[in-house]
Amino acid sequence: MAHRVAKGLVGGCAVLLGVTVTGCGAPQYTYVANSSASTYFKVPHGWHKISNNDLNRVLQQIEGGSAGWQVAYDAGANPAATDFLNFGNTQPFVFAEVGTLNSTASRELSYNVLEDMFGLPVSSQARQSAGSSYPLTNFKQLRDQTLTPGLGVHGVRETFEYTDPANNTTDTFDEVALTNADQTELYLLVLHCTNSCYNNDQTEINDVMSSFTVRSSS
Repeated sequence: MAHRVAKGLVGGCAVLLGVTVTGCGAPQYTYVANSSASTYFKVPHGWHKISNNDLNRVLQQIEGGSAGWQVAYDAGANPAATDFLNFGNTQPFVFAEVGTLNSTASRELSYNVLEDMFGLPVSSQARQSAGSSYPLTNFKQLRDQTLTPGLGVHGVRETFEYTDPANNTTDTFDEVALTNADQTELYLLVLHCTNSCYNNDQTEINDVMSSFTVRSSS
């Protein structure tokens, strides 16, 4: 699985806050916030944060280093940063990134580009360009949604499946990719696990994905 989000991102840093919120008889969540970008999402309290060092080591292998703020959580009993790359995770793995787009990336940004931002070809143009030699097969699109949450923020939510023929495993990917009004910032949240995991945990997963909030007026 390729991750090419770093392309077009230059720098950026933020303070990460993990705050557990509980209520009487209500589920527990950890709210994960990038305070300087006014961005947050929530994960169930039992999900495990991947250490920054472990996540950075994996990202170093595929994109040459950090590009902004990045964080990941794993719902599995044995969380590992390498689950970011693996097909066949039986528990959800979620990754978030916030970064600044350089001038070229900002000019070229479109809804199709946002669809493909995680690095897997989702738009018809990207899938056509990937061609028959692309190692993943059986693409199936489950959601193709344009998002306009307000304050100039806009983007997409894409849910899709790919099969890894090496082990005949099909994963479902749920991706929210947003940008601000002047398209200078990128906000990405991606979750994936096997399609059976996704179907079984769909309500909880949707709670995570729909909680992704960006407060930006630029």
